[in-house]
Amino acid sequence: MIIEATGLRKSYGSTEVLQGIDLGVQEGSVLALLGPNGAGKTTTVRILATLTRPDAGVATIAGYDVVREPTKVRGVISLTGQYAAVDDNQTGLENLVMVGRLMHLGQAAAIRRAHELIERFDLVTAMNRRAKTYSGGMMRRLDLAMSLVARPRVIFLDEPTTGLDPASRLTMWDAIGELVRDGTTILLTTQYLEEADRLADRIVLLDGGRITASGTADALKTQVGGERIELYFTDEPTAQAATELLGGHHEGQLLNLPSNGSADHLWQVLDQLRDNGLSPARVSSHRPTLDDVFLTLTAARPSSAEIGSRPALIA
Repeated sequence: MIIEATGLRKSYGSTEVLQGIDLGVQEGSVLALLGPNGAGKTTTVRILATLTRPDAGVATIAGYDVVREPTKVRGVISLTGQYAAVDDNQTGLENLVMVGRLMHLGQAAAIRRAHELIERFDLVTAMNRRAKTYSGGMMRRLDLAMSLVARPRVIFLDEPTTGLDPASRLTMWDAIGELVRDGTTILLTTQYLEEADRLADRIVLLDGGRITASGTADALKTQVGGERIELYFTDEPTAQAATELLGGHHEGQLLNLPSNGSADHLWQVLDQLRDNGLSPARVSSHRPTLDDVFLTLTAARPSSAEIGSRPALIA
């Protein structure tokens, strides 16, 4: 494990933010930390990135203790926050060269590395423009490029695609995927559930300073229930009759029926309904999503505004 943590605890005054966190991340993989506001995600990242000292517990990055050997830890990690750490008045190229010089690369090596990253993140046509003229997506790509100048083994990404349009988000996802294929380890916090589903090898769900669930996205989805068929009828008495025939659970005109997800089972259900003179107005098959996992395994309850915009579920 390139990242290991055991029994991490942290309190601020009387508020216990972390209550014994255990983590392990394989090298060359992506771990996503999910959880509601105040769950402890940011505190966990800050401890692992040597920015906050834990009250108890031990954490190591690439074998280096984050408390006793912070300088060595910082030599193998990079942290990219929610907001781009870019100098707006410098060009993209100048920003990257500046970071290289701060990392003690020679002038020629810093310029060479800057050009490598500019090409990798598709910033060639904009490299001589001031960063303040960049779009949000370009700014985030430049920010991520700056975090890679020193070729870190571990990158902490704190909500890397917040505020980006869908096209820019997909570009960032591709860039992150390429980093992992090259062997980089990524610990990701995100407010987009589909981002964790797309990128993460494993997901850890934090709630109230504790880990409430962990595993692959598929394993977590299975944990909250299997697939189901949703049958919508034009009136409640018909839905009730269908429930008595098939089982499941109905609310009003909607019947939820457990399913193995096969087409055969769906056809059997429809045949049974037809043979008994019951006809649904609408049929759909539903597999649990990370939204279902999040809402089931945490105490979070979205407001009406959040229901209309899923990304607001996690901070």
